[in-house]
Amino acid sequence: MKRFVVALLTGVVSTLLVGVGPAPAVHAAGESYSAPLTTAIASLTVATEVRTGYERSKFKHWVDADGDGCSTRTEVLDIESETSVTCSNLAGGRWFSYYDRVSWTDPSRIDIDHMVPLAEAWDSGARNWTAAQREAYANDLGDYRTLVGVTDSVNSAKGDQDIAEWKPTYDKCRYLREYVAVKIRWRLSVNSGEKTAMQNLAAGCTNTTITVTRAI
Repeated sequence: MKRFVVALLTGVVSTLLVGVGPAPAVHAAGESYSAPLTTAIASLTVATEVRTGYERSKFKHWVDADGDGCSTRTEVLDIESETSVTCSNLAGGRWFSYYDRVSWTDPSRIDIDHMVPLAEAWDSGARNWTAAQREAYANDLGDYRTLVGVTDSVNSAKGDQDIAEWKPTYDKCRYLREYVAVKIRWRLSVNSGEKTAMQNLAAGCTNTTITVTRAI
């Protein structure tokens, strides 16, 4: 009888486990990723984009995360100035916009571009994030590639377009590397057109290694 009961219980457990499959991978912030550009592009998950529910206000940005009296915008201007300034005093600064290769001494002419636009991030997975994660993305000072100072009119021309829809006039390979790095850092997907555009562009670029620390 005991053998029958054990066999019966074993069969029940086996039946319950059928179709369960392996446990989903557990991701964590701080993980390191490194691969050649073409491999990094190939690793990006392809998924359909979903714009439903997007509002720019869902990405709270230009906050003062460290409480030093400077917003994320002025922090980036401080970091990227070619001359010595502080985030609280930008006088005398000079900024180079690599998208159009123009330099500015007036900080008001510099927009801080989200390399992967907020709407594109939403489409690619950020819609499933918490409000805190979206705020962290919108103010990411942990990787210089997420936020970049560029000429205001060029940033306006880019808008919320992805890399399949818009690329800068100059330094397209740099733009590709930085765009891919941000997608990987924040575990964002790409649509099929986006991935194809990346692969086509990469064919004319040096296969530089992309190294990223995961944010989530």
